[in-house]
Amino acid sequence: MFCVLGGARFGTPDLKGADAMRSSKWDSLKKILALQMSFAGLFIQTALYAVAWFRVYYPLIRLHLKFYFNGHALILGIYFVLLMFFTYTWGGNNAGYQKVYDVSISQIFSLFAVNFISYFQISLMRNWLVPQGPLWAVFAVQSVVSVFWVLLSDHVYKKAFPPSNMLLLYGERPIGDILGKFATRPDRYRIAECVNISEGTEKVEEKIRNFGGPVVLWDIATPERNKLIKFCYANGIRMYIMPKIPDVLMNGSVQLHLFDTPLYMTREYALTFGQRFWKRLIDIVFSVLLLVLTSPIFLITAILVKTYDGGPVFYRQVRCTKDMKEFRIIKFRSMRVDAEKDGVARLASSNDSRITPIGAVIRKNRIDELPQLVNVLRGEMSFIGPRPERPEIIAEYTEVMPEFVFRTRVKAGLAGYAQVYGKYNTTPYDKLKLDLTYIQHYSIGLDLKLMLLTLKILLQPESTEGVAADQVTALKENSGREEEK
Repeated sequence: MFCVLGGARFGTPDLKGADAMRSSKWDSLKKILALQMSFAGLFIQTALYAVAWFRVYYPLIRLHLKFYFNGHALILGIYFVLLMFFTYTWGGNNAGYQKVYDVSISQIFSLFAVNFISYFQISLMRNWLVPQGPLWAVFAVQSVVSVFWVLLSDHVYKKAFPPSNMLLLYGERPIGDILGKFATRPDRYRIAECVNISEGTEKVEEKIRNFGGPVVLWDIATPERNKLIKFCYANGIRMYIMPKIPDVLMNGSVQLHLFDTPLYMTREYALTFGQRFWKRLIDIVFSVLLLVLTSPIFLITAILVKTYDGGPVFYRQVRCTKDMKEFRIIKFRSMRVDAEKDGVARLASSNDSRITPIGAVIRKNRIDELPQLVNVLRGEMSFIGPRPERPEIIAEYTEVMPEFVFRTRVKAGLAGYAQVYGKYNTTPYDKLKLDLTYIQHYSIGLDLKLMLLTLKILLQPESTEGVAADQVTALKENSGREEEK
């Protein structure tokens, strides 16, 4: 028995639907078990810290403060909560979902941050600095245990959740890009079949129903995509949808209840006055603090760059910030002096011959970006925001992607949403969607979270990958941007 709604067919639940429901319950149970492994890992790390607390640090402070059971429970409880906060912020709980390397780095970062805080917490209770050695020893053991636990959790997760066979539905745009993205995670996803919507709505729906697995909706015109979304939802089929620009804008809108129908509102301005005030205050405080703390790195880098070829230490370039206002960005020079003697703007490519040996090192470790702290202090940039582009590159992008200027509704940033969740060579259209996601969901809390996540990506080599020789940067008409119909 079928009915027609909005031009799409919807079926009543059948035996397959019942099987899918049972499978869903089993999947939920397995997810709960996988989550318990994450919590078990936190308890193990807290237990290791407890050994150092009871054997080394509590005896040192017992003369000043005497703890009973509740006091010890509070100390260990604070450690556990802090560890859970940093672990979840940096994605250290995503074993099986993210790569082992990423999760391990996240957990080690979290352990370092919590042990750092705990060291000063214990020192305050003693009224003097306590020995660092035992805490470093605990950190070393915790790091080893963390890597082992991540490997074990990853193995268990993959046994419980084998790669999903997925059906890719696509339109006119070539599918090589999206296939390449899914191919980087063969442990999680497997594109088993690709179907072009030109086969017709009825045939595509029949394919979806017979396939019985998750569906990927890629580059499909809005009318056809909406029908497929309703069809999949009605039949309880999981969907992975590549959003278009309007989707991103709507996702960050505010839901209002003025009438007896849902109403969504998108604001005419990006940040409120209060948000701009606190954002600027954070920029000033942190830029001054980091300029002081990194001054030795500034000095050493300046000497190395100057000594290598005698050229200038800094590289200044015109970029655009909020409302397309131009300013000169400051970096440590990482390329040869004559890198752009022809005056043509181009992005760094993989194995770029223009990059000096010193430049390769400072680029890999992001040291070349440190002078931009001065731009932040001046108010030309913020710590978090869309990365500033050159005017001529923006002009190229906007020829075929007019929405690219939307990212200039806020101040340019030292790091941004696209840098945390993308890579250097992520396509401009994908970077735009990431930047707009940041703008539409802006909050001070999001800024602080991205600042913490930025520390993690400094150790991820793929985040500094250059652009491949055959990769489209300034999108050309025939390279295909996603259809906005």
